[in-house]
Amino acid sequence: MQRPFEGIRVIDATHVLAGPFAAYQLALLGADVIKVEHPYDPDQSRLTGTDRALGRRHMGTSYLTQASNKRSLTLDLKQPAGQDIFKKLIASADVLVENYRPGALDALGLGYEAMAAINPRLIYASMSAFGQRGPRAQHTAYDYVIQATSGIMAMTGTPDVNPIKFGSPAIDYATGTTGAFALASALFQRERTGRGQRIDLAMLDVAMILMGSHLTGYARTGHHPKPNGNVNEQATASCYPTRDGLLMLGASNMRQYRRFWRVLGRPELIQPDLEAREHARPAETKLIAEILMERSADEWESFFQERHVPAARVRTMGEALEDPQLEARGVRHRHAGATDVEGAFTVPVAAFGFAEGGPRVDTPPPGLGEHTAEILAELGYDKAEQERLRADKVI
Repeated sequence: MQRPFEGIRVIDATHVLAGPFAAYQLALLGADVIKVEHPYDPDQSRLTGTDRALGRRHMGTSYLTQASNKRSLTLDLKQPAGQDIFKKLIASADVLVENYRPGALDALGLGYEAMAAINPRLIYASMSAFGQRGPRAQHTAYDYVIQATSGIMAMTGTPDVNPIKFGSPAIDYATGTTGAFALASALFQRERTGRGQRIDLAMLDVAMILMGSHLTGYARTGHHPKPNGNVNEQATASCYPTRDGLLMLGASNMRQYRRFWRVLGRPELIQPDLEAREHARPAETKLIAEILMERSADEWESFFQERHVPAARVRTMGEALEDPQLEARGVRHRHAGATDVEGAFTVPVAAFGFAEGGPRVDTPPPGLGEHTAEILAELGYDKAEQERLRADKVI
């Protein structure tokens, strides 16, 4: 079956993580994504990651993560000739995703109004730290700066050690995922209206949405969310040491809570409601800690899961990737190699699947400018014109 975005052209003028990840999600679903980078100052993610040798070749693991299925075009947007090429691209495109500082593309004559005049059906998505308007619009940030700004860091950690940032750049990925949803929504809307759209997406806004229940709770009571570490409001939904490792319990709702104590043979400890559970937490915590020391984390995980009580041993990344569940889900793809990348490597795909025509990796991440000649030829530039552009360092 045809994938949802086959026939859709996306111009990916983004860098680092959130923007490229948004475009990557559309590429997995069939879009023709053209990644536009400066020929001598490429996407920063090409230089970073766990393999420094790949970073020196502009194929760092941070870049490989979200570049499959894309084509690469190098273009200096500060030169008039580069701007002309970009405008031709826009005329042929359905979507532009950019994450420059607000106003930067406007200063080059490549802002929304100018591009919409060229292509009224264009969906122009701007992704930034704080958005296109507001008193902080010109401020810059990365994931961890937004974590600090938003309040997420302040609620993360333990009562003794806080604030703590997330281990992964979760706000970047959430922004990318939100961006893909916004783009898909705008494309669907365009089918009904025939008109393009301007999308203004801010990392700070995404961070606030990620704290939705905390936001509502604080707005109601004025009580700041506390950094409670691995301890939750219920003793049966917290983390405990076992004979050989940590076990995270997740018996949160009343049905699971009652089942937890019954499978342990202690039904007399069951409390009638959530408020009573909170009062009983100190005593329950002490008893659970004693009981869980009787077996290993793996043994307890099997014991509880077989009895439909949520629980999991705390795993490392390596241990998680060995789980056969991930192989069954198709959440990762293994490339045999790529331009300037010797040997196989694995990348994430999407966090969902379709029965037919769903997300799929087709081609490996491209080298810097790997498709420049091909794309320029599609736009009508012959070899002589391309050589002149290369000599002028436009491409």
